[in-house]
Amino acid sequence: MRNKPNFKINMPEINAYILIIGIMSIFLLTYNLYLGGLFFFGFIYIVFHNWRIANLRKKEWNKYIQNLSLDMDETTKKAVMNLPIPLCILEFDGNINWYNNKFYDMTGSPDLLGENIDNVIQNLDLRKVLNENKEMYTDVEYKDRQYTVIYNVIKNEQGNNAKYLMMLYWIDNTEYLELKQKYEDDKNVIILIQVDEYDEVLKSAPEENRSLITVELERILTAVFENNLKGAIKKTSNDKYVVFTREKELKKLQENKFTILDTIRNINCGNSLPVTVSIGVGREGESLYDDLQRANGALDLALGRGGDQAVVKTQDKFEFYGGKSKAVEKTTKVKSRLIGYALKEVISQSDNIYIMGHKYPDLDAIGAAVGIFDICKSCGKSANIVLDEVNDSIEEFVKKVKKQEYYKGLFVTCEEAIKNCNKDTLVIVVDTHRPSYTECKDLLGIAKKVIVIDHHRRGVEFIKDTVLLFHEIYVSSTCEMVTELIQYLEDDVKINKLTAEGLLAGINLDTKFFAFKTGVRTFEAASYLKKIGADTVETKMLFKSNVEDFIARADIIKNTKIINKRICIAYSESEISNINVVIAKAADELLNVKNVEASFVLGHKNDTVFVSARSLGQINVHVLMEKLGGGGHIDIAGAQLKNVTLNQAYKMVHQIIEEYLEEEEQ
Repeated sequence: MRNKPNFKINMPEINAYILIIGIMSIFLLTYNLYLGGLFFFGFIYIVFHNWRIANLRKKEWNKYIQNLSLDMDETTKKAVMNLPIPLCILEFDGNINWYNNKFYDMTGSPDLLGENIDNVIQNLDLRKVLNENKEMYTDVEYKDRQYTVIYNVIKNEQGNNAKYLMMLYWIDNTEYLELKQKYEDDKNVIILIQVDEYDEVLKSAPEENRSLITVELERILTAVFENNLKGAIKKTSNDKYVVFTREKELKKLQENKFTILDTIRNINCGNSLPVTVSIGVGREGESLYDDLQRANGALDLALGRGGDQAVVKTQDKFEFYGGKSKAVEKTTKVKSRLIGYALKEVISQSDNIYIMGHKYPDLDAIGAAVGIFDICKSCGKSANIVLDEVNDSIEEFVKKVKKQEYYKGLFVTCEEAIKNCNKDTLVIVVDTHRPSYTECKDLLGIAKKVIVIDHHRRGVEFIKDTVLLFHEIYVSSTCEMVTELIQYLEDDVKINKLTAEGLLAGINLDTKFFAFKTGVRTFEAASYLKKIGADTVETKMLFKSNVEDFIARADIIKNTKIINKRICIAYSESEISNINVVIAKAADELLNVKNVEASFVLGHKNDTVFVSARSLGQINVHVLMEKLGGGGHIDIAGAQLKNVTLNQAYKMVHQIIEEYLEEEEQ
């Protein structure tokens, strides 16, 4: 151990004392030469001694600093060499300049000096990290270990030259990440299962086979959730089950795209209707209660989208699987009767009523709105339909409505409605359940009483806190739903002839004149409308189009491309006012092409690109359009894309079709 130099405090006053002695010696020389000379020689000695002592102390201090630097350098070298984490120093071109023992142990390579780091660790991209100008770290997997690599750029000055090097510290996070993954895998998941239209499915099978359906269903559920996924399943009613499992097991279901849906659909015990289930999954909740709430919400969404599918819900997103089957038509009209009486009650208690459909309304939306107006009028209440702009698809019908005194003052603009709307106003939304799709979204935020009547498959966006919800996705059209409500209130409701024709036109539109989504109840509704005065010829006149529309449809068919000999995709270059109607008709016509199962047609107007999708049922166009923010039904759907070009939208639709075909092949 080195001896420390004996430093004393070198006070600035010493110089003052020496100066005083010098002055006194000079002063004494004037009085006594001998005594003054003695003092002067003493003064010279003190000055010399002080200078010598200062020199010695300076040399000792420099020597001490040098020795201390050597000690620090030696200590630093030992500390870096024995650093408990791997460390290496690189040139900016990636060549290794130096490394410590831990880095050697990590790599196991005997000679790494001068070797490029990319040759040692292939998945380390230095250029990417240096160009990002963010935190200097990255995650790397090496020899089945997970490392966080921290970068530190150092400047090494050598004379007038400066050399930059990069120090890499390797933090081993393997045990932490494994523990984190185990924690994530062991999180609780709640799954709710409901058999779709359980009673109808059982009735479709011979009586002696009905118990076999239940037995086979429970065998499949037990095999999947208990045996394969190590979960716990409990039957809560004839058609409902609850499952408790873990995240790790849920991932298995997601990886195989919930093939249990297909397995259950293949149950055949003489039943004419397929056995399907709706599955709602709640995960990533802070408690079991949160997971249960999310599972309930997911199940409601699965049922609202037609069933035969699984919906996985986290805090901020949904994942959808399945949805290949059409919804089964209910033969009972009990719900329509109950909704009818409830609707009459709510209307009777309201003084200010607004009815609205979706943006760019069609005959189904406007026909249903006029039907609701007649119900309100029969209850002795005045109502208005919110309509900002009349498009070509409803222009003829709106003209007829405005000509009749019966409908005087029926239509109001969005601005007028907002001005007169208050929290006690009743807002009735028809033919949509999405707030952003309504004619006037602001009304939903003002009014506290909202009724929704819709037949589209439920999307993630949904009007919440409704006082009355009539949402049936198996129904052909909203006009059919309104017609049934009128039937149960027939004694009190007086329907105008033009209202009946508007309702029939809406049914004709959405069923393509009774070719698609047409059930027994659809014909019953049409028959009722005919009975109360609807003229089929007058209804047909509402669908007439002009020559420009025919030419535009011809151009669309000319631009058609057939993908995989199954799917048509086309577009209209013409920007016409009723482009959404034209592309819808073109999409219908393309289904007449042999072997074509689905068609997608695009058209643009102002800053919006419209997409109309049709299928014969084999391809779920609702799921495909939902990826673009749209929706609809399994065989009729659409989307509206804002602030994109026609070419960009075409590429987006084309890519979605290709992804669907790839998934189908897998």
